[in-house]
Amino acid sequence: MKKLSIIAITFALFVTTATSQTAWSPEMQVKVKAIGTPRVSPDAKWVVYTVSNEVMAADKSEYVSQIWLASTDGKESMRLTFADKSSTNPKWSPDGKWIAFTSTRKDNKSNLYVMRVGGGEAEMITDVKTGVGDFEWSPDGKWFAYAMADAKSDDEDKNDKARNDFRWVDENIKMSRLYVMPVAKDANGKRDQRQLTTENRSVTGFDWSPDGSKIVFSHVSDPRADYWPTSDVAIVDVASAKVTPFAATKAAETSPTYSPDGKWIAMTVSDLPVRWAQSGNIVLTPASGGSGKVMPLSHDGQPNIVGWNADSSKLYFVEAKGTGTAMYSVDVAAGTVKESQYANGVVTGVNINGSSTAFGMVMQTSTNPPEAFVARFTDTEPTQVSWANAEAAKMPVGKTELVKWKSKDGREIEGLLTYPNNYVAGSKVPLILNIHGGPAGVFQQSYICGRGVYPLATFASKGYAILRPNPRGSSGYGTEFRRANMRDWVEWITRT
Repeated sequence: MKKLSIIAITFALFVTTATSQTAWSPEMQVKVKAIGTPRVSPDAKWVVYTVSNEVMAADKSEYVSQIWLASTDGKESMRLTFADKSSTNPKWSPDGKWIAFTSTRKDNKSNLYVMRVGGGEAEMITDVKTGVGDFEWSPDGKWFAYAMADAKSDDEDKNDKARNDFRWVDENIKMSRLYVMPVAKDANGKRDQRQLTTENRSVTGFDWSPDGSKIVFSHVSDPRADYWPTSDVAIVDVASAKVTPFAATKAAETSPTYSPDGKWIAMTVSDLPVRWAQSGNIVLTPASGGSGKVMPLSHDGQPNIVGWNADSSKLYFVEAKGTGTAMYSVDVAAGTVKESQYANGVVTGVNINGSSTAFGMVMQTSTNPPEAFVARFTDTEPTQVSWANAEAAKMPVGKTELVKWKSKDGREIEGLLTYPNNYVAGSKVPLILNIHGGPAGVFQQSYICGRGVYPLATFASKGYAILRPNPRGSSGYGTEFRRANMRDWVEWITRT
């Protein structure tokens, strides 16, 4: 009977709509805009990013992303794409005159498009049967490299056309291959794609060498989730398509990135044995081969490489730190890691422009919705360049504070406590205990009114307090903390 009561209360919270514009509801939360990776132009004057809007109609319920262009001083902004289907992943050409992006506007397949920065109709570059994944301009702007999954079989195509929508999970696995295609058409008005990788490995990431002659890429034996420990790194010669192994050990090597001077390839390399509660170091290896320089273990041991500065003396990365995000720089000569001043709250989509003079990023806090920001290397504070969630920012939000307590073994545990709207100090209110999964997930101080599994703002509007603890096993608190619950579950189950 108690279980039925809880279900009824939860259901009522979700079906009740807001009685006024001052109370959050699940319907309002799904309308909060998602901001996609802001990328700054090579001259650092402009930035492109995507805004994802909800489309809810009688025959359609989906999110559609459109590309926006803004000045890096935040004074100008304009929408660039207007198709019914999403336009995503915009990237500048090396000369800053063109923007390439992917879109599903034709036959619902992801293809590569280019458009002039000054506006005009976008031109479709590829016309593929599967879908273009990630892509990169060559350093001279004359080629595209992109990853694309293998084509469907005839039987799969027939099932699609017959609307046989059932699928066997993890069957008919498709490998992702690396391709190149010229930007300009040939004398016959065509562009011919050329496949660079043929081995039965799936490409997961890649980067052009500064001279455009090679591409370094990471690859796994199988694209399914369980096979990430098999990640290795190789280099392919663009002209001959000859593939040479670069890093292939028992560790997982990922995210290979060339330095601007072409002397180094940075990678993240896991420790051994490779495990889900992973930890790894950034390793700088001479591009010509040889022993790598292992950088010190970062605070959380899960560095996400962002890119290099112009003279190749520093490498930047981000990772979770407590309930926020931290940005770091690696000094190549000194072999040291230093926390940067740019991170504030929760930061995502961080990248460095082609001239290595500015960062683009998405920033948010518990009470501030996600927006696009830009920071030049010489700035001490980032500049906001988008206001896609300006209306949402006007709505009242329950206060969220960081709380800490000691566990039975003396270990300090953190959590985020969100109070009901208009909470009166000292009053008693119902409390929801919200547990994250993973177990190596982490609750961060991201916008509580945004999209996601937990409608925190709606519960706070209904008078509930919510506690989100980061127990042992959570990310953001270091490798030892992330592995502190290993083998403890079985013991706990046995005792109970």
